[in-house]
Amino acid sequence: MADTPGAGGAGFLGELRDAVRGRAALMVTGALVLQLAFVLSYVGAFHAPKPSEIPTGVVAPRAISGQLVQKLGALPGTPLDTRAVRDEAEARRLIDEREIDAALLVDPRRTTDTLLVASGSGASLAQAATAVVTQAEKTEGRALRVQDVAPADRGDSRGLTSFYLVIGWCVGGYLCAAILAVSAGARPANTHRAVIRLGAIAVYAIGSGLLGALIAGPLLDALPGGILPLWGLGALVVFAVGALTLALQGLAGIVGIGLAIAIVVVLGNPSAGGAYPYPLLPPFWRAIGPALPPGAGTWSARSISYFHGNALTCPLLILSAWAVAGTAVALACAVVRGRRGRAETG
Repeated sequence: MADTPGAGGAGFLGELRDAVRGRAALMVTGALVLQLAFVLSYVGAFHAPKPSEIPTGVVAPRAISGQLVQKLGALPGTPLDTRAVRDEAEARRLIDEREIDAALLVDPRRTTDTLLVASGSGASLAQAATAVVTQAEKTEGRALRVQDVAPADRGDSRGLTSFYLVIGWCVGGYLCAAILAVSAGARPANTHRAVIRLGAIAVYAIGSGLLGALIAGPLLDALPGGILPLWGLGALVVFAVGALTLALQGLAGIVGIGLAIAIVVVLGNPSAGGAYPYPLLPPFWRAIGPALPPGAGTWSARSISYFHGNALTCPLLILSAWAVAGTAVALACAVVRGRRGRAETG
């Protein structure tokens, strides 16, 4: 039924009440809160990046190793989290297994030391570690040679392709669930319809995971690592985010879409370790990032592409937990709604 001019009362206030109903005003207010949270989260995470406890190995003769570890670990602001490493081979292994992000190789017989970094973890992280160690070496009157042992691919500018690929998958996940809500109601009327929606999201996840892997891989040659592993990761990311959105819709109706955006976009994107890896983020974002889908997905994509699939267990379990929890909550909400509907009609 079309609005009737002046139906809410005479004059401007009546027209205003007719044009902007209470529900619309609440939704606009929610959009404003979401917008401000977006600005606060992104600016808060990115406005002043500084290194904090970058996991760093130190390879040096036993006589000076402990002293070096202590000295580097005590630099102002604690930019490095140092540990003694037996030799260069072990340092390379630890970087490949993603237990450390850099390693300093010290030879007292020479005036130049070597820093091993891995730009596949993010160019900004490698640059931050290099800057900190270069300054420390300069203070000691020593020079530094930097060697990138896990370099980002030539088509992967600053190691950001993994991040943007995962963000694309996340966007697809919550958009798919949102479209299903808009087209057929935010809350499924019964369990059968919830299962159908979850099945639709699963099919979408499989297709979008494959297409994303093909675009980043063969089409643009932007990310190494193989089609099948990235495809599997993409499908899991998309389904996890889609199931989360469907669960929040079951709990909160159409507002659930906004809640999903708050978790995945407002909190998840800036804390994902993409533009600035975890050691460069403030404590809050550094703490929540690995537990959210964008962070777990970005870490996994980089591990697949540059670190031989190492350190995947934890992030994949996190993504699986989101997928399972989202599915369980969505189905539980549908069961409750179905029982309530039968009680009302009975």
